[in-house]
Amino acid sequence: MPNSQISVIGFPLDENSSFMKGPAKAPDVIRKNLDSYSINLCAENGVDFRDNPCWDDVGNVELSSGAEAMDQIENSIRGLLDKGIKPLSIGGDHSITFPILKAFAEKYEKLNIFHIDAHPDLYDNFEENPFSHASPFARIMEIGLVNKLVQVGIRTISPLQQNQIDRFNVEVHDMIDFDSSMKFDFDGPVYISIDLDGLDPAFAPGVSHHEPGGLSTRQALQMIQNLDYEIVGADIVEYNPDRDINDMAAMVCVKLLKELLAKMNN
Repeated sequence: MPNSQISVIGFPLDENSSFMKGPAKAPDVIRKNLDSYSINLCAENGVDFRDNPCWDDVGNVELSSGAEAMDQIENSIRGLLDKGIKPLSIGGDHSITFPILKAFAEKYEKLNIFHIDAHPDLYDNFEENPFSHASPFARIMEIGLVNKLVQVGIRTISPLQQNQIDRFNVEVHDMIDFDSSMKFDFDGPVYISIDLDGLDPAFAPGVSHHEPGGLSTRQALQMIQNLDYEIVGADIVEYNPDRDINDMAAMVCVKLLKELLAKMNN
């Protein structure tokens, strides 16, 4: 088995959420379910990640607010990358992805993003907050942090966001045309960003923005498992424990985390 090193790191931040708070509680709830002996930690490729030295959990980063919080996230990720560690981040709202990618862009010249979400998150200035969870990919693309952005599961494209998609040449696979057999083409390493509301609320009720018509858990897993590229990092964001039912969505996060560990450990 490859001996790559991965660190799970938590960012309990939801001050940039536009509708309701709650995702700041997510890292601790995900960990509680990850540690539950109601499940094992075997990924579908057969690797058991319980007590497996290929990964560790470095806990949550204690964050302040505003631009300082963004700097703290960026610096914590940079610290892991400088040690040759692949970060697997658990949020928190989607605003954490911008500072994470700022650190990644220093290490990888041809970085690509595979993004699962109900929303493009490309608003230029949502509610006068440049760090809004509705805007991380606008910030990422406007300063050229990545080579390519591919979005899957999208089903809420507003005219303003369509303009941004055209402006930044984003490759969007929206749900109305979804095909489970579609292939993705990347030139270089891939970072995976998973907004839990990319899944249909029937599978992941614990999100702030319920948007029916989304991906099944299996469809999301299949796309991740079929990415035949180097996966150098990932995040799982926008899980809101306050809206969950019997930890159903928390267990979806755990399942996604196990399969991301499997891909990043290749």
